[in-house]
Amino acid sequence: MAAKILLIALLALAASHALASDPSPLQDFCVADMNSKAVNGFVCKDSKVVKADDFSLSGLDMPGETGNKLGFNVTPANVNQIPGLNTLGISMVRIDYVPKGLNPPHTHPPATEIVTVIEGQLFVGFVTSNGEDGNRLFTKMLKKGDVFVFPQGLIHFQFNPGHTNTVAIGALSSQNPGTITIADAVFGSKPPISDDVLAKAFQVDKKTVDWLQAQF
Repeated sequence: MAAKILLIALLALAASHALASDPSPLQDFCVADMNSKAVNGFVCKDSKVVKADDFSLSGLDMPGETGNKLGFNVTPANVNQIPGLNTLGISMVRIDYVPKGLNPPHTHPPATEIVTVIEGQLFVGFVTSNGEDGNRLFTKMLKKGDVFVFPQGLIHFQFNPGHTNTVAIGALSSQNPGTITIADAVFGSKPPISDDVLAKAFQVDKKTVDWLQAQF
């Protein structure tokens, strides 16, 4: 009986992981028809009109614009820039950080991310999910050539503590991983989340919540 229960649990785990991943290709490629309406992916372009440019992107050698209040920029290379990534379950980004630049706490629900520091240094970390031993923080200081993994769906951040610019390349296990920036989602939602809800959730007064919402 115990063996049957274990087998059922393993099958359920495998099924849930399969359902959570990007759609798998059933042919050599499925280049996205960018004129189609994206509903959980893109319709395949007619293979007869597919060309090499559908699998290519230029410009990741160029630094992104970091003149914002957080001092960082993400240059994506996902299915929206490379139609040939459709159904392949992978993408990448270039991330530029000025000194003290921060990629704030955020999550990519469908994707694991692996980051490599190309220039400079980077302080990175992620927080585990809720549970008996949950909400653990893992951090590490990275230098040029170092690699770090952020497990799928977990809240993570990257900060440049140095005095020179930092460049990193990230690879993600989704053709279009998306980003949920925690502060933007909580304090910058439209319409705003009730300050009664946020005041109780964060155990602060409503004036503090109103001030935080005003920043976004």
